[in-house]
Amino acid sequence: MTNSIADLEKAEVVLLTGSNTTVNHPVIAEVLKRSVLRGGMRLILVDPRDLDISRYAEMHLKPAPGTDVAWINGMAKVIIDEGLCDKDFVRERTEGLEELREGLSAYDPQRVEEITGIPAGELKAAARLYAGAGRAAILYAMGITQHISGTDNVMALANLALLTGNLGKEGAGINPLRGQNNVQGACDMGALPNVFTGYQRVDDAEAAGKFARAWGKDLPVRPGLTVVEMVEAARRGEIRAMFVMGENPLVTDPDTGHVEEALRNLDLLVVQDIFLTETASLADVVLPGACFAEKEGTFTNTERKVQRVRKALEPPGEAQEDLAIIMDLSGRMGYPMRYASAAEIMDEIAALTPSYGGISHARIEGGGLQWPCPDPEHPGTPVLHVGSFPRGKGRLTPVEYVPPGELPDAEYPFLLTTGRSAFHYHAGSMTRHSASLLEKEGRAWVAVNDADALELGLREGDAVRVTSRRGTVVSRAHISSRLRKGNVFATFHFGEEGANLLTNPVLDPKSKIPELKVCAVRLERAEGGE
Repeated sequence: MTNSIADLEKAEVVLLTGSNTTVNHPVIAEVLKRSVLRGGMRLILVDPRDLDISRYAEMHLKPAPGTDVAWINGMAKVIIDEGLCDKDFVRERTEGLEELREGLSAYDPQRVEEITGIPAGELKAAARLYAGAGRAAILYAMGITQHISGTDNVMALANLALLTGNLGKEGAGINPLRGQNNVQGACDMGALPNVFTGYQRVDDAEAAGKFARAWGKDLPVRPGLTVVEMVEAARRGEIRAMFVMGENPLVTDPDTGHVEEALRNLDLLVVQDIFLTETASLADVVLPGACFAEKEGTFTNTERKVQRVRKALEPPGEAQEDLAIIMDLSGRMGYPMRYASAAEIMDEIAALTPSYGGISHARIEGGGLQWPCPDPEHPGTPVLHVGSFPRGKGRLTPVEYVPPGELPDAEYPFLLTTGRSAFHYHAGSMTRHSASLLEKEGRAWVAVNDADALELGLREGDAVRVTSRRGTVVSRAHISSRLRKGNVFATFHFGEEGANLLTNPVLDPKSKIPELKVCAVRLERAEGGE
């Protein structure tokens, strides 16, 4: 997030898109609901479905799934054409306005309506409401990023913020909501194929040399593979061994039948986790790790705040803290690691990572610090881009609408999108061990528009067969008026019925994120049901 969670209460307008916030980010949802009810915030929701938070929204635009670039470009065109830009901010802190203006020429509200289904009048009203605020924040999540156009979606949202001067001040900004605990921290620490800690590129000679000297080893200087690319390489036999830590790709990755084929093709699969997940059940070796309450360290949350994690109890049985397992393995493989504590590792992180340079366990004992925090005297940075951008001026970047990789046709006439349930979390590796949560929701379900259900002869709880070009699942039908006709929504927490058996592994060419949010399916009534 460019801004802080507490900042949201200072926003006059919030544009929320690609996020079922009450289900996936309930703490932030409470901030939004409280601010709307107090009268200090006006909420614009952009989502194909009716959500619980819809009733707090002043406006709810409902685009067809996968058409985000079109409606965002349409809003940007209205803002430019009607003179709603923050002219001083655009002049002093941005570049590329004329190129953007030209790139938006095809996105008049009438054409956007044809692409997205959003009425032209509603689009104009939303653009005016967002641009007319003194402080307006954008919130988005994986409904924006998990598309072949995910990077372009984010760039288009950045254009909105730059045009209206909503960066570098409180109550504003572009704020991605992270999907899991410490995803931000994992990315910060280099759990990406192209960067070291703090997003220092592996193909930057200066950065690579710094880490090589610190660790006493020559390091690869070419970016590696993303998760989906690794799976495909394993299927082809180009990767022969894989170490999976705290992840369950047999549930969370797209086209999980393909994932299983790839994992079974490995010579060696090692899984380190706290439960015997679907992926761990295929492993040659399972290393029992420790949960959050059984180890020391830090988590970095969605607002870039680095916070202490303190060990409250010992790991059960043969389980060990992750650090102990990794140091043991490293030593056995010929590279001794000797860290006395997590605090010592934090000190090494600070020494090698400019944005974490002033962060230590001692400094965050009382709460936490938001990076960038470059030195031990720095108070942390609640708001990014105050006064300037790292590149100098912010770049207004034209992006073109590209349809999803797969659209409905005669054989697969429905459009499937996926997400989470209120009762389960991500792969369900933890929540499916909770008897009370399983009592509330013990199986997967597929939401079907009520008019579509009538045509298919489906009733609530009926067994429904959902088929894509990659696989078939049989699940329970949930009949809903919250979806657009022709759209289907499914959860992915339950591996045996999970939606990711169906999803499309096609990638965003820039970020290499798979298009988990859109694929074509057909529906059929199956035998059985509740």
